[in-house]
Amino acid sequence: MAKVIKSKVHKKTELIFPLEKINYIILGIGLLVIIVGYIALSVPTVEGFSPLVLAPILLIFGYCVIIPLGILYKRKEKSPKTPVHRTAKG
Repeated sequence: MAKVIKSKVHKKTELIFPLEKINYIILGIGLLVIIVGYIALSVPTVEGFSPLVLAPILLIFGYCVIIPLGILYKRKEKSPKTPVHRTAKG
């Protein structure tokens, strides 16, 4: 019988970041929307459109839509198109 000798191969450790550049762009847009929402909320008028309507919409949209989208977004991998081989009949 032959002996199988396992050799230790040094593998390079690759750092894999879970988020890509597009994810950080989406997160940055979400952060800007949230900042604009807080600025709109800080307007001193008691009965105004900006602090009562616009600010809550921007904050909810930023926290509940854009930030989760930036975390969960993943680009679809383009699959290489393989040529279809046709066989000749006959």
